Amino acid sequence: MSVGAWEPTDQASNDQSRRAIEPALLHQIVAAMEPDTQDLNTLAPEIQNASWLAGLPATQWLEQAVQLDDARIWALIRFFTLAEMQLQDWQGGAESPVIPLAKCLRQRKSPLSREQLLWIRAHSDNRYLPYGPL
Repeated sequence: MSVGAWEPTDQASNDQSRRAIEPALLHQIVAAMEPDTQDLNTLAPEIQNASWLAGLPATQWLEQAVQLDDARIWALIRFFTLAEMQLQDWQGGAESPVIPLAKCLRQRKSPLSREQLLWIRAHSDNRYLPYGPL
């Protein structure tokens, strides 16, 4: 009897945090949120099934947000806030993309308005939104 060596599968290919944020997908999300969408269950399946976006590290979101204007960042914040509540497997918790996106706005000296903060709190039960854990 011979004993073989066990070779694990390539973890890097399975690690969602190594996936790149696709600008085309972000553009689809922003476009879908333009008319002030409230029901995400009507969005295209490729958007609904991209729950891996919710698990990406904050550094990737900060890098991506630098390239976006404030209105697009707000559209993404609205999307990820609603996604946690409406779409399956979109739980961000303390790692929600909303947190680095809101941080980007603060760094630009254009933080979320009182109305935007109230909107987030009215549409989410995630206690970490929008500023993350203390």
